[in-house]
Amino acid sequence: MDVNTLKSVYFIGAGGIGMSALVRYFLSIGKKVGGYDRTPSELTEKLVKEGAAIHYEENTALITEDFRNPETTLVVYTPAVPDTHKEFVFFCENGFEIHKRSQVLGMLTRTGKGLCVAGTHGKTTTSTMTAHLLHQSHVGCNAFLGGISKNYETNLLLSKHSDYIVIESDEFDRSFHWLSPYISVITATDPDHLDIYGTKEAYLESFRHYTSLIQPGGALIMRKGIELQPTLQEGVKLYTYSKEEGDFHAENIRIGNGEIFFDYFSPLGNIKDIQLGVPVSINIENGIAAIALAQMSGVSNEEIKKGMASFRGVDRRFDFKIKNDKVVFLSDYAHHPSEIRQSILSMRALYQDKKLTAVFQPHLYTRTRDFYKDFADSLSLLDEVILVDIYPAREQPIPGVTSKLIYDQLRPDIEKSLCKKEEILDTLSHKHIEVLITLGAGDIDNYVPSICDLLSKK
Repeated sequence: MDVNTLKSVYFIGAGGIGMSALVRYFLSIGKKVGGYDRTPSELTEKLVKEGAAIHYEENTALITEDFRNPETTLVVYTPAVPDTHKEFVFFCENGFEIHKRSQVLGMLTRTGKGLCVAGTHGKTTTSTMTAHLLHQSHVGCNAFLGGISKNYETNLLLSKHSDYIVIESDEFDRSFHWLSPYISVITATDPDHLDIYGTKEAYLESFRHYTSLIQPGGALIMRKGIELQPTLQEGVKLYTYSKEEGDFHAENIRIGNGEIFFDYFSPLGNIKDIQLGVPVSINIENGIAAIALAQMSGVSNEEIKKGMASFRGVDRRFDFKIKNDKVVFLSDYAHHPSEIRQSILSMRALYQDKKLTAVFQPHLYTRTRDFYKDFADSLSLLDEVILVDIYPAREQPIPGVTSKLIYDQLRPDIEKSLCKKEEILDTLSHKHIEVLITLGAGDIDNYVPSICDLLSKK
């Protein structure tokens, strides 16, 4: 594939958060861009306004002439698309060059210095924070993010002068094996996607192989204590980080009055009195990893302090919607037991004397089947849990696998209920809400505006 000879790029699954960054990239360099997505969304509507031709019916007749020449058209697809998809089959049978999203990102990491953030959870916030630190500094960066940055209201950042490329490294379907990182952070290796990997051992082996792809002369910054034996090429430096220990860590952490400050310690130079723009405790650790990447890329200490204080977060990642004396409401994408646990503990630290309620929409039947006890353990840290039906995404139902599996394992003294997602508003209207979190990677976010209205009127 030669980007210079391409005239058009067609995306199957154009509305995915990772895919949409590539849609925007190819639009930015003057290519014709079109594609298919299953359903319209706020994101696809924005992409159409930006110039992409997107349709929502699986129908080869809707592929226009701009995308019918195999010599000048690249086809990009998401692994969530089945190989029986009519448009996918059409492109396969007619000799088009077809790549996964991750393959295209891999090509881009080989054109510059890839700063890649991998891990079961924490990677979207850490990579977006890294991108902000570099973008607002003299260094600059390009960034392909797995969430919408609230600072820039996009998941794509471009620079004409920087050769740094910030990328969220996705382990689903072993996608990150296409990347060639210059420096990588690994935030967590708690097993996930067992529908793909089968076993914890296979999952960890996938991360081990990923570490072998880091370029000689680069570095791995690994969260201290995670289960992983990296395999590094000669000349790749290994560092560790965590909230309170490792090569990169925090000291003198101060939490109070809705603010968090800490001192950052690093072999590359310490920085005092860093303020978190999004003051939740999990962002101390995310911030340490992001600062380490920024330091190693030449961002100055003053630029780092300014960037950390001005970081506004990522849509659906600790996304505060209401924050006043009467009620607090935030939306969080957390959908893995470890991630949910961190989210709840961060909220506990901020609101120690408040009642914590969460509405949780499990994501995938297989994930629920594999981790329902772990989900219940994490959710039992709350005062009240409202469970809605499983969001299926790409999967078919599995007999006996429902949200009730989690419900039955919750600690007995917790307030708990089951409801359909259409009943969320009615259920919440009868509850005493002090601090509310919506959790999940499905479509629960569609209900956030209505929940805001309900809580504001209360």
